[in-house]
Amino acid sequence: MSDPINANPTVLDVSELPKRQDTSTKNSASPHDKLVETILGLSLDSDSEADEASKDDDIDNDGELGNKLEYKYDDDDDEDEDIDSQEIFDLIATINDPEHPLTLAQLAVVNLSDITVTQGADKTKDLSEVLIKITPTITHCSLATLIGLGIRVRLERCLPPRFRIRILIKEGTHQSENQVNKQLNDKERVAAACENEQLLSVILQMLANC
Repeated sequence: MSDPINANPTVLDVSELPKRQDTSTKNSASPHDKLVETILGLSLDSDSEADEASKDDDIDNDGELGNKLEYKYDDDDDEDEDIDSQEIFDLIATINDPEHPLTLAQLAVVNLSDITVTQGADKTKDLSEVLIKITPTITHCSLATLIGLGIRVRLERCLPPRFRIRILIKEGTHQSENQVNKQLNDKERVAAACENEQLLSVILQMLANC
């Protein structure tokens, strides 16, 4: 955009952002960790030269191993896995800001301390909730609704259907706080916005690095 609304926002260094290793709240392996373990297990379990020869044949035929190795996620494991605030932060931290060449985490628009995950008592039946409070870089930011939509689209693509997503402007950080909150949590307005091709293309650009 030619004239940024906030030309000099506060920018955090990537090294300052909270990471999984900084927390000890989650002991279970993530789907990514399970995938890595599966691949390593297959590598260690290959017994013979025949396996190596088979791999060499695949490389000769295709130039790579291709799609021989497939990993299938178990829906039951996905439903049972605890999803915490750090995992939510990791999902949305790399969303690009629509105005600056920086991420939402670098601009402190999203913060780990402003994410709350409430798990349902029965994960197979009861709804769980993710509450995210976003902090616009300036109090009159006209892109706050767009940022919230980008976060919603990202989470709806990644989280199991049992999660309800609520996105709010952090109290006292925007002059149109109530109006933006209504827009971000009105199902009909959100659906209509996501059907707008121009708006959706901007959101997809925001999610390009996720």
